Amino acid sequence: MPLDYTFAYIWIYVALITLLVQATVAAMSKAKQPGAIPGKMDEHLSHGSFVFRANRTFMNSLENFPLFIGSAFLAVFTGTNPRWVGILIMIYALARIIHMALYYAIATEKNPSPRSYFYGIALIAQVVLLGLIGINLLGRL
Repeated sequence: MPLDYTFAYIWIYVALITLLVQATVAAMSKAKQPGAIPGKMDEHLSHGSFVFRANRTFMNSLENFPLFIGSAFLAVFTGTNPRWVGILIMIYALARIIHMALYYAIATEKNPSPRSYFYGIALIAQVVLLGLIGINLLGRL
């Protein structure tokens, strides 16, 4: 019976759509600002500005996405347990969505902020996924 990664693929798709939404929100919120210059963020903005938070949410996702997508596809390519791969990718995707929503909603300089916990959950999901891949690969030696 072939391995079925459909559940994992669905959550990879959700993560990709989330990244697209973040890019769109960041671009549109910035473009609406008076005197907006493409590619340049006003250095005086901080967490009190939705434009800043939307941009940081997207940038944070861009910083984390290569590790996520690489891990997700390596897990599939190496035949790592589809059930656990799907669950961990789902946890990552949901944590990133909650992180995004909290970053959009809460203007705070506090660290850790509520969004930090969901950043951490997504990071832990990635670490566990990499661990499973490693165990799978070591088992082949």
